[in-house]
Amino acid sequence: MEQHTNRFPISHVIGFLLSLVLTFGAAWIALMTSLPANVIMWIIGGLAILQAAIQLLLFMHMREGEDKIVNSVNMIYAAFLVFVIVAGSIWVLTSGHSH
Repeated sequence: MEQHTNRFPISHVIGFLLSLVLTFGAAWIALMTSLPANVIMWIIGGLAILQAAIQLLLFMHMREGEDKIVNSVNMIYAAFLVFVIVAGSIWVLTSGHSH
């Protein structure tokens, strides 16, 4: 039988505030700086990865549960699949123009 407690979800509030800061930070960098476009894209991509990690840890409870190792392995596999799909798509789309 699960025990439910009526405590304030402070981790959700912290995660929400951090997500807002990262989102507005990315918007500010994109709109208010005169950095080169490729630098802006790298910064926004880094902030997006950081925000995804915050979402996984604070909202999706990756640190909780009995199968922490299974959760970690699943996340590593999902990250590998994302890398293969994105890198493969970029490779196919850019190499097609050279022929």
